[in-house]
Amino acid sequence: MKKKVAIIGGGTSALFLAAFLDAEKFEVTIYEKNKTAGRKFLVAGKGGFNLTHSEPIGTFIDRFTPNDFLNKAISAFTNSDFRNWLSQIGIKTYIGSSKRVFPTKGTKPIEVLNAILSFLKDKGTVMKYEHTFSDWDQYNNPIINQESVKADYTVFSLGGASWKVTGSDGSWLNVFSKIGVQTKAFKASNCGHQVDWDPQFINKHEGAPLKNIAIYCDNIEQKGEATITKQGLEGNTLYGLSPKIRKQLSTNSKATVFIDFKPSLTLEEVQAKIKLSSHRTTTDTLKKELKLSVPQIDLLKTYLTKDSYLNIELLANNIKRFKLDIVGTVNKDEAISTVGGIDLSAISENFELKKLSNQFCIGEMLDWDAPTGGYLIQACASSGVYLANHLNERK
Repeated sequence: MKKKVAIIGGGTSALFLAAFLDAEKFEVTIYEKNKTAGRKFLVAGKGGFNLTHSEPIGTFIDRFTPNDFLNKAISAFTNSDFRNWLSQIGIKTYIGSSKRVFPTKGTKPIEVLNAILSFLKDKGTVMKYEHTFSDWDQYNNPIINQESVKADYTVFSLGGASWKVTGSDGSWLNVFSKIGVQTKAFKASNCGHQVDWDPQFINKHEGAPLKNIAIYCDNIEQKGEATITKQGLEGNTLYGLSPKIRKQLSTNSKATVFIDFKPSLTLEEVQAKIKLSSHRTTTDTLKKELKLSVPQIDLLKTYLTKDSYLNIELLANNIKRFKLDIVGTVNKDEAISTVGGIDLSAISENFELKKLSNQFCIGEMLDWDAPTGGYLIQACASSGVYLANHLNERK
């Protein structure tokens, strides 16, 4: 007789768990509170559907905080395994110039999701929409739509607290805390960070990009670009630094980052270009010799003294290491992802809740962090596959 698996939540980790559970052993039902599954999966595809990253798996795993928690899961279902499985269900992928992995051009996010859902339907997975988890009954059965659901295994895949419109509002956190499961408050990650801009500067440059830069925090470097926003800065150069920035903010009420406006040049090369320039003004030198943009030049003009701006050595140092204070983060609902949720000490190495036997938590509802670039989706998929393999092997 088949055992029953109740999966609560219909995000990436839930879908991959269901996809890899043995259909000969398990009767699988997914309970999703929305009218459709995978809504955050679809939102993630709005800016170019980045499924995973192609870098070597050792480097890949090091992108996570903590970097040992998902080691086994990602090693068991790697970025290559992910691409191969997608190919098997009819979704071809390619590696872009950034080494990120995308569906072949012309493939829409909804097509990827529908291919996964079609695979689950063929396996016999039952999808129940508009079914919301609210608590447990006296026998520790989950209560869904005011009714107790009995299952041999219950798996929670409830998401974090970003992008509330997709259903990931983190409202389940207090329910788990109430029964004694150790949790942490949600905080924004992969998000914009707040800067107290000079009013004249932000009025002129709100929305402007800072391209081909590098940003450092605690000697961790991220290359790419950032956008100047009314609140502060946002972009891929900040996202990967979120754990470091968050740590500084929690202890100092501010965080310090350093911007390198010319990561392609050494400090000595920058100094030489300024010193040997034939242009009459410093601003023309920065614009024509160093190819700095107007917003970059105005940042230097605004935040350096006149003497520092006109001093070759001090100016070059600031071009390579411009100090900027971060005073906060944007609202977590505006973030791409969150940290917090179920404390990792509350689960076993197989994602089982220590307080509730045969009940598990996977995906973004657990307290781990990763930058954008395919790492979030890959980790969710890998945790689902890892748990499926664990349950498949249970006697």
